[in-house]
Amino acid sequence: MSEAKKIVRVTGVTKDFDLGKIVVHVLKGIDLEIEEGKYISIMGPSGSGKSTLFNMIGGLDKPTSGKVFIDEVDIAQLDAYELAWLRCRKIGYIFQTFNLIPVMTALENITIPMTFAGVSNDAALQRGMELLDQVGLTGRQSHRPSELSGGQQQRVAVARALANSPAIILADEPTGNLDLSTGEDIIRLLKELSLQRNVTVISATHDYKMLNVSDQVVWIRDGRVDKIQQRDELDIKTGGLESAAH
Repeated sequence: MSEAKKIVRVTGVTKDFDLGKIVVHVLKGIDLEIEEGKYISIMGPSGSGKSTLFNMIGGLDKPTSGKVFIDEVDIAQLDAYELAWLRCRKIGYIFQTFNLIPVMTALENITIPMTFAGVSNDAALQRGMELLDQVGLTGRQSHRPSELSGGQQQRVAVARALANSPAIILADEPTGNLDLSTGEDIIRLLKELSLQRNVTVISATHDYKMLNVSDQVVWIRDGRVDKIQQRDELDIKTGGLESAAH
């Protein structure tokens, strides 16, 4: 049996922040490999470095030393145009605060990444409508964010992340602004999309409900990988999310 493809490789990554009189060492030598199509949760206490690592994987920040490979491309070697192309085509982003454009409709928010990628307007609109159906928002295409609930806004954000059929979805605290039930709905949706599309989902989170759907959990502590647990090593709490994990 052939070895699973590594969609993300992080080797010896450090990150320092120079605050003038002091230098803060946030990441202290991270090594990590993530397989294609897996659902990964990056967990750790506040200040552990998980959000910084998340930003490195997403090409939103550069390491002080070490390398980050996305689909075997060393992203530190890319110029601004190449990095923008990679982020547009290979990675979809979901944020805690949704980051939808208030004056645009749900459909318009979803089509933005496709417009940047050069997709024709007609094709973008058609795909946008299909994505709205897939995330359970049929008939909501003309609603602006203020006319949608928090859970519905996050579903729009999920659809937007899928717009250009990325290999990776990066979800930064995707349930952080949602109530318990709505948060579970979003977690289940992400898991289902990961399975259906063979998309790698990487979530930086405090939400222990993520354990229910994770194939692997990376625990970050004090800027280092404390441990990596596979699904069969996790203390899974049975409940409403259990069926989504299979």
